[in-house]
Amino acid sequence: MEGKDWLVTADGQYHCCKSARPWDLLRENYRLYRFLTEVEDVLHGVEDESIRLPEIRMLVRRLIVNSYWVQSQYLQPHPKTGHSVLLLYDELGFPLTVQTVTFAPGTRSTIHNHGTWGVIAVLKGQEKNTFWRRTPTPDFADKIAPTGEITLSPGDIVSLTPDAIHSVEAVGDEATVTFNVYGETDPQARFEFDLVTHKARKF
Repeated sequence: MEGKDWLVTADGQYHCCKSARPWDLLRENYRLYRFLTEVEDVLHGVEDESIRLPEIRMLVRRLIVNSYWVQSQYLQPHPKTGHSVLLLYDELGFPLTVQTVTFAPGTRSTIHNHGTWGVIAVLKGQEKNTFWRRTPTPDFADKIAPTGEITLSPGDIVSLTPDAIHSVEAVGDEATVTFNVYGETDPQARFEFDLVTHKARKF
């Protein structure tokens, strides 16, 4: 599954990054347990986030290229909320969460950061990402402003630093399905932002 790789940082900047070479992706019998082991090796062996995120992006791309099982693991959107989350991996003591998320067409998220790094691959449909940066004023410490947007298609992967702020919307005529990998969330650093009140609250 070919696509573009993106990196989003805390200042709202987004950059198209160099993708892995196709011959580095193909692996016979590359399953979720191998992916988890290789991600753990990166987390233990690489401290520099600017190196760690590209490594994890490459592993995510390797998994979605080689594992039909992963591509088939998702729920239909909930009829009331418009989205569903299927947890694939979350083990106590290991700072990693793996899940697929499904959004019905037209469903929008709040404006938020994750309080940890994240790598998100689009498996089906299209997802518009809008990026934001903090623009504090004396009256509104949590005021934000948009910096731009991109629409991701199947095969595209976006990686987020812990303070990167974004919102997503499922666009097009079919549900959007994404494969999401997150590190250990700092609950004191995860916020959603209100454009009307210019306030942020933990969530």
